[in-house]
Order: sequence, then structure tokens, then C-alpha cells
Amino acid sequence: MVFDIINPATGEKINSFEAMSDAGVQGILEQSARAQHDWAATSFAERARLMKSVAQTLLNNREEYARLMTAEMGKIYTQGIAEVEKCAWGCEFYADHAEEFLASEDVETEAQHSFVTYKPLGVILAVMPWNFPLWQVFRFAAPALMAGNGAVLKHAPNVFGCALLIEQIFIDAGMPANLFRSLLIDVPQTTQVIRNPLIAAVSITASVAAGRAVAGEAGKVLKKCVLELGGSDAFIVLEDADIDRAVEVGIVGRFQNSGQSCIAAKRFIVVDAVYDAFEKKFVDQVRQLQMGDPSQAGIYIGPQARVDLRDGLHDQVQRSVAAGAKVLVGGEVPEGPGAFYPATVLAGVREGMAAWSEELFGPVATLIRVKDEQEAIQVANCTDFGLGGAVWTRDLARGERIAADEIQSGAAFVNDMSKSDPRMPFGGIRNSGYGRELSIHGIREFVNVHAVWVSAP
Repeated sequence: MVFDIINPATGEKINSFEAMSDAGVQGILEQSARAQHDWAATSFAERARLMKSVAQTLLNNREEYARLMTAEMGKIYTQGIAEVEKCAWGCEFYADHAEEFLASEDVETEAQHSFVTYKPLGVILAVMPWNFPLWQVFRFAAPALMAGNGAVLKHAPNVFGCALLIEQIFIDAGMPANLFRSLLIDVPQTTQVIRNPLIAAVSITASVAAGRAVAGEAGKVLKKCVLELGGSDAFIVLEDADIDRAVEVGIVGRFQNSGQSCIAAKRFIVVDAVYDAFEKKFVDQVRQLQMGDPSQAGIYIGPQARVDLRDGLHDQVQRSVAAGAKVLVGGEVPEGPGAFYPATVLAGVREGMAAWSEELFGPVATLIRVKDEQEAIQVANCTDFGLGGAVWTRDLARGERIAADEIQSGAAFVNDMSKSDPRMPFGGIRNSGYGRELSIHGIREFVNVHAVWVSAP
């Protein structure tokens, strides 16, 4: 099998990769297992030194790495630069904190000495998506490696160049050979890798369907999974919100990365008292977003990663319109090459529409008018997803109460958009998955929580 890499902005083939053989994959897994065995015996200080070298390698080559993401999946070049810098931040964060996060903990019992240690599991398989080709991988790899694990990556086929680049970054930074490897394989081979006894656990960021498939295979062989799946985040705007600021942040939250983000603000739930003002300001700003070549300055909406994804998104918009939604801006497939779709706003969205119940993974915002705070919370929670959410209000106590006690999700933000941060746990509930990445919680996902009890002779 050959995987062709298509530039989504032009439709042109820019590279191709041949799938690895089963024997080649087995050889890589064996090499990774040996490398991980030695790596687990290294000190945190040595791991941290090398992980900081990875961070510096990222920063030294940010322009080159951003250009590859732009070519392979259409990422806006300046946003690619920011993504590389965020990867470096994640590496530095875990280099600085891994030893503290995984320090042994004494427990008071009747034993002479009882304590809990955190030990690496082995080689972890990461199944990762194309929308953040570097960050999705590094937010897994930095804590996994700092915990003493090894890693093999099954990346999305349309960013296999990025997959090999990440492997090379670890090599260039001086990490042990084979500690991190990329597998250029298809879905059936991925199933075989999950079942392989050399794989200790699995982390996947993907669609709900892919997450269910991977979790099912891992469950058959009783291997732990961390699942970060889709999202349909609510962005609640209450009557006392700073409307100008909410619109400004909401535009970024919905349309950055050309709308291709699981944690994007997708459902704008606005109370009636300020709905008209919010809609006007929001639509006016969306009209100003420039669509075009993602490598050029001033462009905010690049292509979707693949034509089939663009067409699927347009189908969701058309089905919603047929059910009564109104297109305020955008909503039409442009002529010409590439997988472009314009920044789009739908109003009049209600229960039963595709735009209400399905994840719109692209530059489409849905506006939902509600009566008051109570209805806003009800609508926010009326979803099969539960990744993130946001509430906008000048009353911080009110916002904190809603974020902490009312919004049903893995994270909630007051007067800000949903985002990932190495210092905070990241993950969801319901169809958004389970387990956590980042922070102390992320590094403890792929370790053996090992209890030790010592009694006097």
C-alpha cells in the first residue's frame, strides 16, 4: 500500500510513503522495547536534560516544521509556528516537573514502611490525528517519555511526513535510538500493533468512531487506553457579558486552525437580552476573515485537511439548512482547486438538526438563542459530547459557579475560550472520551501505581 500526501490548498501530490511490512513493524517494536528497558533505568535528571534538548530543537527549527504542517494539512503558517512553540513548552514543562509528579509517596499504615511508587508501563502506542500534527503527539510523548516509557506513533496518513519529522526531532535532540518511533501503517496493521504483547497501553486522539474501535481492540487484550475524542463545546454568553470581548475571543475559539479543533467553540448559546447585538458583531467580524493560501500573511481560513472532510462538513450545513437553519454568512463551496470552505455562521439552530447534535469539524459556527441562564445551561449540556465549554459574564462568582457546578465537561472556562495548557488536565466525558492528558494527571495515566508494604521481621 502507498500513502499519497496531497497538499489540501492545491490538490497536488507532494509526497508518497509505502506502508511498512508486518515484519518491519515487528522489528521496530522489538527495538523500541529494548530501548525502553534501558531508558527506564535512567535518572530523571538525564531524562530532563534530553527533553530540554528536544524543546530547543523544536525552537531552533520552528519555521521549517511549520512549513511542513502547512504543506501536508493546510495549517496557517503563523499558527504552525505557535504550535511548534507550544510543543517546546510542553517538553520543558515535563522536564521541569516529572520527577516531582512521580515522586514516591509515603502512606501511614501499621506497616514499618508503606509507600506508593510510579513506574513506567513499557512501550505506549499513540494513535494521533492530523489537525495538530505536532502538538497532539508531543503532549502525549513528553509525559510518557519523562515517565520512563517508550513510544511508537501511528499518525494520520495525510501527515506521515510530520510523523517521520517527529521521530527525527528526537534523534536530533540526542534521545536514545528507537525510544520514539513512527509507524507508517494502515488500520488493520494498527489493530495488530494494539494486540502485540510488546505494547503496554494506547493513547488515541480521534473521532468517536475511531476511539470506540481502538478502545474495543485494547479491551480485548486488557490494555489501558486514554481517549481524547470529539467535542461540541458550548460558548455561553449571558446578559452581563462583555459582548465585544466575547465576540473577539469567540472568533478565535471557533475559527483558529480553520475550525478543525475538537475543543473549538462550536455552539454559541446566547441569551435573548444580548443575542441581536452579539449576532451582528459576530457576523461582521466573520465576514472579515480572509480565506486563501495558508502560507501567506493575512490569511486566517486555510483549506480543510482533505476534500472529503470539506464535503462532509458542507453536507452537515446543507442538512441543517434543509431542517430550517439560516446561513448568515458563508455556506457555499468555492470554485477552484483545494479543500477550501469559507467561514460560516448558522442561526436558528435547534434540536434535531445536524448542527445541533453532530460535531462540525470545520469553520462553521452555530448561533442558538435562549431565554436565560437556566436555558443556556440546559442547552449547553444537551449533547453527547463533553470536552470543554465556556461562559461569559462580568460576575465572576456567577461564572465560576456555572463553570464548576453546571457545565458538564472535562474543562470549563470563564471569560475565555477552551484551550489546552500543560499545567491543566485535558480530556472529556461521554463521547469525548476518558482519561486525561497534560498536568500531573496526564503523566500518571501511563504508569504503574505500585504499592509497597514493608513489615518488620
